[in-house]
This record gives sequence, C-alpha cells and structure tokens, in this order.
Amino acid sequence: MKISEIQRGMSNISVEGKILDISEVREVNTRYGKRNVADAMVEDDSGEIKISLWENQITSVRVGDKISVSGAYVTEFRDVLQLNIPRSGKLELQKE
Repeated sequence: MKISEIQRGMSNISVEGKILDISEVREVNTRYGKRNVADAMVEDDSGEIKISLWENQITSVRVGDKISVSGAYVTEFRDVLQLNIPRSGKLELQKE
C-alpha cells in the first residue's frame, strides 16, 4: 500500500518506506507500566506518515533505513494520521 492511500481507521496495513527522522525518546505510562516511545517519519514516493516506535524498535532502525511494516493500524492525533504497530505486527529492515 502507498502512504497516500492510508486513511483513518484502517488496520492490518502493510507499507514500505524510508525513515526521514526519528524523534527524541520519551517515557510514557501505559497499562503495561512505563515504556519508551519515539516517533519516526517515514516516506515513500506518494507521501509521508508518522510511525510510533516502542522499546527495542527504537534502536533497531536509523534515519535513512528502508523499512517494511506489516499488521499496522492507523490512529489520528491532533489531526495527523499515524501508524501504530501492535505486538502482532512487524517492523523489518529491508535489504538494499
């Protein structure tokens, strides 16, 4: 799927793109306790979208990496769409 085709409420999304930027890591309280999260901006040839990275996902990727995401779902925060990867989803580095 292309990033430009992603809409609010969609789920089980698979997308590929390149990481443009990764935010500072911040600690948040979840129902599972305190966890680290960072936001990555990912682009393909149709657009860009923010993806939430949790815990070990944060250190597994770097700016410039090409990634593929599967099993993700879309949420909206402050009128901005973002992809979330549940425990059942996958974030993988693509081989060059």
